[in-house]
Amino acid sequence: MTKFDKTYWDKNYSDPMSMDGIGNAKEHVKYLEAFLAVEHVDVSSIVDLGFGYSHLFREMLRAFKPHTAVGIEPSPYAFKKAKPDKLRPVPSTDLKLFEEDLLTWCRTNRKDNKFDLGICTSVFQYISDKDLKEIIPILARRIKYLYLTVPTDVELGRQVSELEFKDEYAIHRSRKSQIGTAYLFDQSNRGL
Repeated sequence: MTKFDKTYWDKNYSDPMSMDGIGNAKEHVKYLEAFLAVEHVDVSSIVDLGFGYSHLFREMLRAFKPHTAVGIEPSPYAFKKAKPDKLRPVPSTDLKLFEEDLLTWCRTNRKDNKFDLGICTSVFQYISDKDLKEIIPILARRIKYLYLTVPTDVELGRQVSELEFKDEYAIHRSRKSQIGTAYLFDQSNRGL
């Protein structure tokens, strides 16, 4: 099996509506809308850094109706399922989709690589520590607000024990190592 091929999606997403970010995508959007409203943040550009089946990306685009939207997805299988006409919330949204991984996106210089809002849900657990050290400072420079979710080893363990679900590609990191990741991100924002 090739990483993130059809077999991966069939196995790991056999019941997608029960998964975080899919079945509760609208709730994620309501939460983020409320937070950004309190902070008086205008979202005119969005990037989704691994949109998968694009449920959360679609809901974010519908809610914020950004002028510019970019989505990346490394899986050819999932990428082919994305339908730009169904994702684009209004005709004026400049929507671009790229079939590439997060590290490749970070290493690519495009004129539209600065965003108000980034979405990165359940992606970091597939990326090595070495690659994260390169990725995180770049995300900090390109994205004003990053909506980031990363399951810890405890959460991944619960998936096995409670749901009988094991993602063989996920890297199990402790909460302590997640805090280290957050620290790197914070330091990057200060230009250190």
